[in-house]
Amino acid sequence: MRRGDKVYYVKDFIQSVPLPPPKRIFEELEKLAYRGQSNARRAVSLAAYRHVKRLKLLHTKKIPRPELPPRPNSILMGPTGCGKTYLIELLFGEIFKLPFIIVDMTKFTESGYVGDDVVNILVQLVYAANESIDIAECGIVVLDEFDKIAGAYSSARFAGQGTTKDVSGYGVQRELLKILEGTDVQIPLDFGFSSRGPRALISTRDITFFSVGAFSGIRSLFEKGGMGFLQKIEENKDGEEAIAYKLSEEEADDITRFHLFGFLPELIARFNRIVPFAPLDNDTLKDILLLKVQKYKREFEEEGFKLNVDPRVADFIIKEAVKRQTGARGLDVLISKHLEEVAFEIFGKGDEGEVILTVTSGKVSHIIKRRA
Repeated sequence: MRRGDKVYYVKDFIQSVPLPPPKRIFEELEKLAYRGQSNARRAVSLAAYRHVKRLKLLHTKKIPRPELPPRPNSILMGPTGCGKTYLIELLFGEIFKLPFIIVDMTKFTESGYVGDDVVNILVQLVYAANESIDIAECGIVVLDEFDKIAGAYSSARFAGQGTTKDVSGYGVQRELLKILEGTDVQIPLDFGFSSRGPRALISTRDITFFSVGAFSGIRSLFEKGGMGFLQKIEENKDGEEAIAYKLSEEEADDITRFHLFGFLPELIARFNRIVPFAPLDNDTLKDILLLKVQKYKREFEEEGFKLNVDPRVADFIIKEAVKRQTGARGLDVLISKHLEEVAFEIFGKGDEGEVILTVTSGKVSHIIKRRA
């Protein structure tokens, strides 16, 4: 779409985007198989609503931008596999169907160094909007692994963070600041990744940003009682097999001194909400696992076999996931590992029968019963 068609095209597009109330968004996520994180799900559902409502006020009701509420930029903080990025994928990929990208921040460096340039985040967003700059300006950017760009002089050491030249620290934060503050940014007109050639302008004034991270080093700051805030980090009740940490709403809101973590205060000031995600408890992990098992059952039915999973298998896999600290993300890996051998043996042969997945002698095993 040409730039001259912007007013009509963007208005038409935004009018087509649904705007269910936050409570219905919350319920729709449940229907889409999202489990757990009630508090975080409410907060992010509201942020998604505010983003779309703001776009509708701007493009359909012509409310001047200075009179609009601020963009709902948020930091999503929680352990690996607790559903942070999956929540964004469902909200904007399934419910609102707005262009969004999830960007791994560990690959970015300050301009002038070897590595990806922060400006290319916006290039990726334009790709996600079918190369329409105007629609990209209504999109969502998820800065994944955000904690890994903490400055090298941070008193907290997050896994994989910091270099001697600080190429992946404060320099990247300064580059990000230019984008988050709401301005016009030059990107390659041909949407390539070369710094040469014609350029185009994209406005970041209406793009909402979610910064996502595990902040895995946060515990080391407080477990010895050295800091005066966030001293009530709650351990998971499973003790040594707990996945990372749990923060209350009040504790997350108290992280106003992000400079202790190696972040520029002016960068953190561009976010108006910090949303803590808790480790998933065993019951939630079991619900998620059973939903995944249903998909495998349908696959096996297509191959002529009924798949039955012993309840003990679910307990075994969940225990392993907690031990590995992979959360829900590791459930697919574990269940597929136990089904690969039997699938390799029976798929595509035209046989029929039953497969039973059970636990024998402390490990997962399978039984194949073919029909004569």
